[in-house]
Amino acid sequence: MLKLYGTPPTRALRVIWLLNELGLEYEMVPVDLLRGEQRERDFLALNPAAKVPVLVDGDRVITESAAIQLYLAEKNPQAGYIPETVEDRAQMYRWIFFLVTEIEQPLWRIARHTFIYPENQRIPQDVELARQECMDMLAVLERHMEEREFLVGDRISVADFNAAYTLDWADEEKLLENTPRLSGYLKAMYDRPAAPPTIAQAFAATGN
Repeated sequence: MLKLYGTPPTRALRVIWLLNELGLEYEMVPVDLLRGEQRERDFLALNPAAKVPVLVDGDRVITESAAIQLYLAEKNPQAGYIPETVEDRAQMYRWIFFLVTEIEQPLWRIARHTFIYPENQRIPQDVELARQECMDMLAVLERHMEEREFLVGDRISVADFNAAYTLDWADEEKLLENTPRLSGYLKAMYDRPAAPPTIAQAFAATGN
């Protein structure tokens, strides 16, 4: 059986979404980041970067949430989450890379400098810079989604499942207030029956 190491509200939610949509059985292996379980020897043997999520499929170990999403979709082509044409696949990869580099990275900087780093290492000025950079890139995606239902072509793809989690993260930071198309798109994605918990719901479930 597939094993997924990680705990919501981390990027493990991206993988959970694909697993749910594909109807795959899996074992969830919680990793308590606050207790440092990601730095224990057994976990480092799976991912020396000490990051979640990690997917174990038999003797295969896949790390990086976007890579895991693509792996699951490629392994289950009947779902149609990988576009058929090379042109559409190129666009899917484009938007996945855009999401994880241009939108997720400033979000990660905000998180680091507001609650992850020790207080004496936080740089408040970088939070404001990151917020502006993120809003600039969200505006690019907002324009792309004009008269679109999905990021690529006329059907859902891995890029959409990646985007939904990333945009939910941006929404948690109140960065979608000037992007009505993205807000509507985000709601439509989380209205899907197989959608995982939102970041807020996952936090609430932990009691934090």
